Amino acid sequence: MWVAHRLSATTFPGQPCGYLGSVTEHANDDKPADHDRKLPDDITDETVEAVGSVSEALEWVERARGHLYSFHQLMGHADLTLGDACDKLRDAGHTEVADRLEAEMVGRNVLNGRWTFQIVEDFDDNYWSVLRDHEKRVRDELQQGHRHVFEARMKEDRRSHGRAGHEGTP
Repeated sequence: MWVAHRLSATTFPGQPCGYLGSVTEHANDDKPADHDRKLPDDITDETVEAVGSVSEALEWVERARGHLYSFHQLMGHADLTLGDACDKLRDAGHTEVADRLEAEMVGRNVLNGRWTFQIVEDFDDNYWSVLRDHEKRVRDELQQGHRHVFEARMKEDRRSHGRAGHEGTP
């Protein structure tokens, strides 16, 4: 099963070499990081790692979605700025240039037939929400719905028991 807790001797400032600290120094140190994620013993580390990979893929899609929303907002701001620029060109006496630029570019689709809000909505409806549903279903079926089990086990393995800032739970 999961790698045993790391109990290597560590030197802390003001402490003798090999000081590990007292386990009673922090009230929550006796609670493992995954205490709320208790799973049956028959769930293997390989299953936890695989489910973790599905969740990681969703996290990357979440980041991509954020970039898509940034694109949406950036393009909207650019279109408004371009409209303002056309007004300034008119004010400067360049009506023909302003009219041409406005007619060709202000309010133009960024993809064939689409403004960015339509791209965002299509992505949300046809990819992001579908993957979120699948990721939840995988967790429900294989980890009783618990999230970040892989990370919780990693935290428990990597934290320094008895050291401030390394408590298992809040």
